[in-house]
Amino acid sequence: MQTILFPTDFSDVSRKALTSIKEMQQCGVKKVILLHVVDQRSFEAMERYSDFHEMEQSILEGAREELRAVEQELSASGLETEVRVEVDIPVRKILEVEKEGDVSMIILGSHGKSNLEEMFLGSVSEKVARKCKRPVLIVKRDS
Repeated sequence: MQTILFPTDFSDVSRKALTSIKEMQQCGVKKVILLHVVDQRSFEAMERYSDFHEMEQSILEGAREELRAVEQELSASGLETEVRVEVDIPVRKILEVEKEGDVSMIILGSHGKSNLEEMFLGSVSEKVARKCKRPVLIVKRDS
């Protein structure tokens, strides 16, 4: 086990998954691919607004800043990191990065920021677990 893919939406349960990632070093993990996917459907909905490009850049830069903080935390633990901020459909991009990144495992939180969205669309973690080829560790939130 060498490389972990960590898709994050910066939710509390996603932050909780960092503990599991650090513990995986004892199993030989050396690298973590940090991935945040901005849902392209959100951008498509905002395109009609005149300040769309400023909002888009602000969202992407905010995601990069959040990932840099996670990167620093993992680097301080001795893990190599790769940071990716992508615009796509989250499940599709996670599965794509799984293939191209030659990952050993995917670790992600059980619930994202939008529980309402999960009721209607199904959770990203559930879809990833069903469709991916590698083992998945889903970190649950506290009840």
